[in-house]
Amino acid sequence: MLYSRIAGTGSYLPATVVTNSDLEKRVDTSDEWIRTRTGIRERHFAAEGELSSDLAMQACRRALQAAGRDVSEVDLIVVATTTPDMIFPGVACILQAKLGVTRGAAFDVQAVCSGFVYALSIADMFVRSGQSRCALVVGTEVYSGILDWNDRSTCVLFGDGAGAVVLLPSQEPGILATRLHTDGRYTDILAVPARVCGGNIAGKPFVTMEGQAVFKFAVKVLTEVAAEVLERAGLPLEQVDWFIPHQANVRIIEATARKLGLPMERVVVTVDRHANTSAASVPLALDEAVRDGRIRAGQHVLLEAVGGGFTWGACLIKWG
Repeated sequence: MLYSRIAGTGSYLPATVVTNSDLEKRVDTSDEWIRTRTGIRERHFAAEGELSSDLAMQACRRALQAAGRDVSEVDLIVVATTTPDMIFPGVACILQAKLGVTRGAAFDVQAVCSGFVYALSIADMFVRSGQSRCALVVGTEVYSGILDWNDRSTCVLFGDGAGAVVLLPSQEPGILATRLHTDGRYTDILAVPARVCGGNIAGKPFVTMEGQAVFKFAVKVLTEVAAEVLERAGLPLEQVDWFIPHQANVRIIEATARKLGLPMERVVVTVDRHANTSAASVPLALDEAVRDGRIRAGQHVLLEAVGGGFTWGACLIKWG
C-alpha cells in the first residue's frame, strides 16, 4: 500500500515586524490589552506590493531545499489562502509560474484558517492514489490588506506569512489520518462579507468577527475533531508527542489543550510572534518546530485548525 509523508518543511515571514506598541500609535488599544486577551506580542506585515504568491514562493523554495528536491520534480501544487493576489487566476497558478514548475495540477483551496489542513488532506489523497509523486502544499496569507483599522477588536489579531511542506510517496505511513468538517450555518460569525460587482466593491471588504462566539465554537470542535482523528488512526492521546493547533489566540490554544488533557509543554505556540496568519499558521508553526529540533523522527504530531465557514479539521502524522 502507498502512503504519503512530509519530506521537508519551509516558511517565510515578511521583513516588517509590527509590535503591539507600534499598534498603540495607530489604534485605540494597548500592549497589555492585546497580550492578556490574545497572547500576541508582535506580527509580520507584507511590504507594499508583496503578495501571497511571493510569500508562498519563498516558503516553497525552503521546503524543497529541506526535502532535497528540485522544482522539476513537482507535479502538484495545492495552495490554501484567503487572500489571493487577484480574483483569478488562483495563487497556485501564479506560484507555479514563479517557481518554474511546468507540469501537473495547481489549484487553490479556500477554507480560511483550516485551509492548510484541508490542502494537506487533499494532497495526501493525490499521493496515495499515485497521481502525484512530489506535491507542494502551501498556506499563505496577506491579512494586513483586509484589516479595518477602525475596528480595534480585529485589526490587532492578524499577521502575514507562509508555510509549506513537500509531500512524497512512502511505503511506511506518514500521514496516518485526516478528518474535515464544515457547518455553513455559521458563515456570519467570521467573514469578509464583500464581493466585486460592476467594478465596485459591494459589502465590507474587511475581517468581521464575533469574538466570543468564535472562541466557544473553536474550543468545542477542535477538541472533538482531535478525538475523531485519533480514533481513526487507532492511536491513544498519550502517544501524541506534539500538538500544533491553529495559532489564533493563546486562550483558545490553552483551553483546547486543557480539554484534551495535553500539557502545554507538548503544544507548539507561535501566536505570540506571528499573530493569526490564518491558513499559514499551522505550517509556520510546524516548520519552526521541525527546524529547532523539537519534532524528531518517529514522533506523532497532531495538526488541527478551525476557520470561517465554519470549517475545521485535523491531521495526524508520524514524523520521519
